[in-house]
Amino acid sequence: MKPILSRLLIAAAALFLGTMLAQSQTADDTPPPPPVHAHHDFGMRGPLMGFYAAKLDLTDAQKAQMKTIMQKEGPAMKPLFQQSRQIDQQLRQYAEGTYDEAKVQALASQKSQVEAQLAVAHTRIHSEMFQVLTPEQQTKMKEMEANRAVRMQARGHQAPPPAPDQE
Repeated sequence: MKPILSRLLIAAAALFLGTMLAQSQTADDTPPPPPVHAHHDFGMRGPLMGFYAAKLDLTDAQKAQMKTIMQKEGPAMKPLFQQSRQIDQQLRQYAEGTYDEAKVQALASQKSQVEAQLAVAHTRIHSEMFQVLTPEQQTKMKEMEANRAVRMQARGHQAPPPAPDQE
């Protein structure tokens, strides 16, 4: 009976110490999570590659072409993503610290320029990849994008389409 009691006490002590150790850690000890960007999985990399490849029934040659497009465009986009994150960090400093209207306005202007460059790059990549698809795949892609837009609108992420002009 003694060995069971000592094991139980050791387990309880280990549980107590583990709990105390976990509670003693502050939020500053943990690294911040990586920033989440809508642009992160754009195109045909990451989880979306498998999704689109399966849904559109891409051939190996099409996958290779799309990978080439991403490898070609990726290095040009990386500095834009980094610049966008840096601007976000600077804006957060003004939100959490002393607010300076002129500096925030300047950063917002820089952010809009970077976002415009990213939009141009995204559209160029999307166009290049779209051209790799067969006409049937292009039709299916358009349907998938239309369905996604409807779902996003239903969730309130986009403004509804404008009402037709009533004359």
